[in-house]
Amino acid sequence: MPSPLQQPEPSRDFVKQSSLYQEFLAEREEILRHKWIESERLGYDIGFERALLDWIRKHRDAWRIARRNQMTQISTSAPEKQPQDTAQK
Repeated sequence: MPSPLQQPEPSRDFVKQSSLYQEFLAEREEILRHKWIESERLGYDIGFERALLDWIRKHRDAWRIARRNQMTQISTSAPEKQPQDTAQK
């Protein structure tokens, strides 16, 4: 019996393609960027937990609003798919 951590391949693909997982990855990338910037500014590694809490307190709300606006622009600027006419003439 496979362990709970070893999911079948199709399930893992579904998770990786989900919008929730994509948002998690984007947020994590911003936190890591904040960690790097603050560590450079202070001259030592501040650690992920401190960076996470600092980023949430200072930047998360604005980042989420900007991200939502960006996603809205992408979805409205993408051409809508027109159903193909399959009737034969």
